[in-house]
Order: sequence, then C-alpha cells, then structure tokens
Amino acid sequence: MKKHVFLTGSPGVGKTTLVKKVCEWMVSTNVSVNGFYTVELRELGKRVGFDVVTLTGERGPLSRVGNNAPAGSRESRVGQYVVDLPSFENLVLPLFQNMGKSDPSVFIIDEIGKMELFSLAFIHAVRQALDNSTCSILGTIPIPKGKPLGLVEEIRARKDVKVFMVTKENRVAIIDEIVVALKECVK
Repeated sequence: MKKHVFLTGSPGVGKTTLVKKVCEWMVSTNVSVNGFYTVELRELGKRVGFDVVTLTGERGPLSRVGNNAPAGSRESRVGQYVVDLPSFENLVLPLFQNMGKSDPSVFIIDEIGKMELFSLAFIHAVRQALDNSTCSILGTIPIPKGKPLGLVEEIRARKDVKVFMVTKENRVAIIDEIVVALKECVK
C-alpha cells in the first residue's frame, strides 16, 4: 500500500498549482494539512528568485538572482540563483517538528529539488518524515536529468511512494487520481 504521493514533471508544468488544489480539497474534507510550497518571484516580468510559503502564510526567500550569499553563510548556487539556506531552514525545519500530531495528517513538501538539497538538515527531516508512521506526504520532485539527486532517487525507489508524472496534457485530469491516491493514504 502506498503511503506518500509525489508529483514530478518539467519546470512550470503546474505541480505547485496541483498541490494547492489538492490542499484545498483536503481542508474541505477536514484532513489536517501542514507544510510548505515554493513560488516564483517575478519583477517586471522576469523571474528573480523563489520564495518558500508555509500553509499558514509565512513567507521567506529561498533564492535570488545575484552574486552574494546571505551574510554569514556559505554560497550555495543553482545557475544564476543564490540559495538563502538560513532563511529556508528557519522557515521550513520547524514545520517538520509538528507533523503527524493529528490524525489523519498530510504534510506538503513542495519541493525537493537542487536548491532545497543544499540543506543537510532538510534532507534528514525529509527522510524522517517519510518514515513517520502517522503522516502521509504530498510532495514534488524534479524529473531526472543530468546528475541524479540522491534523495530524489531514494524517494522514487521507495515502495510506499506513488509518483505521478504531470504534463501539460494531463494536469487538469490528473487531480482526481491524486485525490484518490491521497484518500487511500490517509485512511
């Protein structure tokens, strides 16, 4: 039986939008939900970074276009983006401490990608969350390309994980399949 549901697909295909829609369904059916999602930050039509937003509405920077790491931290970079690890960890790691305290419970992790994986504490927290017997996870992971991401490949290989491939063609219709899979997870 599958316990966790992950969405994968090309960047910009609509994974985060699907996560938000599924969250609305869960809240409307009294399923306890916690976690976070990642959003693009745009200025004058250009993407200048990404923010992390918790389901309670707290928001902080994940990355910005630039040349300088946040004060006091080592530089972590993905392409033109400098990752703000202190901001990410201060916002996201406390969420993991509260997961699974109500039943049924779904924890949102959008996303587990290159930027987030600079945080060893995040990797540890995700592994613990996947093994948590009281909580299911709805998450997003990138499609494999280039050098494999260790934790992402671990997730794909887990027997308790159902992975949905999101495409532009199926992103509207697939929501029902995701909801059915999550209903099975939180029984």
